[in-house]
Amino acid sequence: MDKIITTGKLKDKPPFRDSNSAVAPAKVMCHNCSKLKIFLGALAFSFFAKGFSGSYMKSMSSQIERRFEISSSIFGIIDGSFELGNLMVMVLVSYLGPRVHRPKVIAVGCLIMSLGAFLSVMPQFLMGRYNYERIAVTVDNSSTSVSACSPASSVDHSVSDATETPSTMKNSGLVRSSGMFGPTLGFLLGSFCASLWVDIGVVDIDAININPKDTRWVGAWWLGLLICGAVNFIASLPFFFLPYSLTKEGEDENPKKIGHLPVQGDHCKTDPPAQPELKFSEAVKDFLPTLKKLFGNPVFLVYVFLTILQYNSLVGLITYETKFMEQQFNVSVAKAIFLVGVILLPITILGMFLGGYLIKKFKLHVTGMAKFACISFIVAYLLNLLYFMCNCEVLQLAGLTVPYSGFKQLSSPKNSFTASCNADCSCKVDQWDPVCGDNGITYMTACFAGCKSSTGMGKNMVFHNCSCVEGQEDGHGNASAVLGQCQRESCTKAFPYFLALQTACAFILALGGTPTYMIMFRSVSPDLKSFAVGIETLGGRILGGLPAPIYFGALIDETCLKWGTKSCGGSGSCRIYDTKAFRNVYLGLIAGLRAGCCVLYMVLCVLIMRRFKTDDKEMTDTKNAEETINKEPATVNKKEALPGAKTSEESEETCM
Repeated sequence: MDKIITTGKLKDKPPFRDSNSAVAPAKVMCHNCSKLKIFLGALAFSFFAKGFSGSYMKSMSSQIERRFEISSSIFGIIDGSFELGNLMVMVLVSYLGPRVHRPKVIAVGCLIMSLGAFLSVMPQFLMGRYNYERIAVTVDNSSTSVSACSPASSVDHSVSDATETPSTMKNSGLVRSSGMFGPTLGFLLGSFCASLWVDIGVVDIDAININPKDTRWVGAWWLGLLICGAVNFIASLPFFFLPYSLTKEGEDENPKKIGHLPVQGDHCKTDPPAQPELKFSEAVKDFLPTLKKLFGNPVFLVYVFLTILQYNSLVGLITYETKFMEQQFNVSVAKAIFLVGVILLPITILGMFLGGYLIKKFKLHVTGMAKFACISFIVAYLLNLLYFMCNCEVLQLAGLTVPYSGFKQLSSPKNSFTASCNADCSCKVDQWDPVCGDNGITYMTACFAGCKSSTGMGKNMVFHNCSCVEGQEDGHGNASAVLGQCQRESCTKAFPYFLALQTACAFILALGGTPTYMIMFRSVSPDLKSFAVGIETLGGRILGGLPAPIYFGALIDETCLKWGTKSCGGSGSCRIYDTKAFRNVYLGLIAGLRAGCCVLYMVLCVLIMRRFKTDDKEMTDTKNAEETINKEPATVNKKEALPGAKTSEESEETCM
């Protein structure tokens, strides 16, 4: 005989058997809870994997440019092409999301990203080892090389770099925030790989004459992509074992087995409706009306435009931030990537968490969120303008940014590398192997410095008797030069101030990031939230993530002073930039885009205050009414009820 069990006791009872002696689990809620935790954990890890891979790819921008001798605009096209995949599926998936097997869709997406990472590594092994530009000097028995300034040194050498060796909303906030840790570790991995030589394991590292600060240095960019591919593959595995949907609270996971048991409190409930089958024709038919309804919301429309501008400024900043630090402040790419990973991204995560905490602490309504986000963004924008005060002089490169002191220029102003001090050296203009003279001026090669001899090997090589370094009136003939560009001390000293300013701006911007994102959910109807997220992300990535790296890179290319040369001919990646022009272009673009964001934030605040002004008044009246009711005696509260509410007796009669 079956036993009547209350709903509250069902969770505490051990498993029991039905009439067919089949075991029916009693702890249904705990089972569903465990599945939910698995899903949230898997989703959080997939966000982590995506951020990890994307940030690593952006941190390797300079390495990829130099490895394949491409310009910044070409890399921008490569980087922006990532968004083309989103264009093909994002709207469709967000619109059809409730009608498809979402865990398997996520799993397939992770597998595609994993495959893409592995395929991106192939050019490294198909193209052979990396050969960087340098002039060749022969060494005699006395370990002193022959003159770099000689007709023999003018031959176009493409020397190998080294010698080969034998060797709910709460949960949704948590999930998105967990994805922010991915970029942090992605940049840290990028810093580590950038410090390793690209052909590590197959070349003699000691034979390499350049260091990570050299603009010809290429790190092991491919190594991190292998790790990214493995992480994305692991992220896909849990989703293949998750069900179509999770049972809601109060519902039986297997109603066929325990549905006949009379459980008190459940005899009025019906089985959950079956999931409607996906009809593609109906979905397409309803798409345009749904889209029209969504864009008919002025708050959401302004929010989308705001998102697009923010994506443009953010993507452009992240893509070329390390290049800007390298060129402007004379730091290595590996160090720049490391600083972004350990300082800027963690402070951004902290700002996002703090912004969410303030919303919960002060129970901000949508109008309060809009004001808070607007004020924080404007403050960050004003701090952003201080970037222009971080001045840094242009590298003194003989014949390009400064003249050969005391010598007559023999070539045209456009190509003024040749002077009377190196006229008989027959130097090649398309070579780049810079040396730093005793006078603090950088020369494109030791040949252009007019150096007659050298001592030492590898990185320790020193050139002597450099006619262009010693000066016209200085005839003692013992001026020397060392490998590499001259250091700019004033730029190095200004870097900590720039980093502190950027950290403050990143924190304030992130502080208003969470309230801004919450505005979208509060301004659209519940049935359109999933579609709204897809449209917002699509607009931001296609109109921001795709074009921003391209036009940022194209304008940065315009500030290049000296292009490298490919081994097969033609211009390669940029060797040196006009740092002042670079700063004005890079920071000017970001400031201009954020100025537009400030205007849209103000418009958004006005629209939200007009739309939700009545709601704020109603919420205030309701709150005052609740406080008045709470002050009345408890006996009165028991008998009073809100209009339209049913008593327990009426509920039981309705259930009967």
